[in-house]
Amino acid sequence: MLYLSRRIDFSAMHHYRIDAWTEEQNRRIFGLCSNPNGHGHDYQLEVMVRGQLNPDYGVVVNTTDIKASVGEYVREELDGKYLNKEHPYFMKHVPTTEQLVTFLWQGIEPKLTNCELYRLRLHENPYIVAEKGDEHMVRLTRKYHFSAAHRLHSEQLSEQENQYFFGKCNNPYGHGHNYYLEVTVCGEPDPITGMITDLAELDATVDQVILEKMDHKHLNLDVAEFRDVNPTSEVVAKVIYDMLSPYISNLDKVGLWETEKNYFEYAGEEVDV
Repeated sequence: MLYLSRRIDFSAMHHYRIDAWTEEQNRRIFGLCSNPNGHGHDYQLEVMVRGQLNPDYGVVVNTTDIKASVGEYVREELDGKYLNKEHPYFMKHVPTTEQLVTFLWQGIEPKLTNCELYRLRLHENPYIVAEKGDEHMVRLTRKYHFSAAHRLHSEQLSEQENQYFFGKCNNPYGHGHNYYLEVTVCGEPDPITGMITDLAELDATVDQVILEKMDHKHLNLDVAEFRDVNPTSEVVAKVIYDMLSPYISNLDKVGLWETEKNYFEYAGEEVDV
């Protein structure tokens, strides 16, 4: 089985509101998105398909065919529209990123030929991404930033071994990074709000549990969770997951960008069934 993807871009505006709610309720749940005048985004949609290789052409499917069929559908349905006012579905459903990616899956899947829709990723902005595969669940990833220092040093190794293995990262004074943390939750969109998590609540949890503890800190010296462990980014990703999991019931995984080139991901321990 081979996998390939094509990106489709579109622009749209929307707002998040429940007419039966008070202004205070809408502001509390939807925040700035509750502005009844709307706001907009330049969306990026990644369409990933899979299929068998056509031996005559050397492709699974022509990506220009995906661009034509999917692109035309997206343009007709969503591009350039105020979704709450101009789209029949979103006149009745809150056009959250989770709802949008679910709607797009249902519309795109039957339009593909000679391949199978495998995954959709919808980027609302650089900090919010919704993803859907063929299962019922939707995944939503929220990105955060913090700056911290650390020193890579293992008490199980000699000074010479630490220097050899970790190189300049073993500097006794430490070194720093601009970390980007991706927190992914999963679930089915709520039939009323269209969300799989309360973003304000998620932001508050990540801020209180992780960012306040780690931002502008030396991980080895200032953060208790790293006092007895070597804070490699693999370890940092696992520790962050373990710190968040008691507070986020639908936590799926965490991803940690140490630099633009180095990414680490942890999704909990696998449980044998």
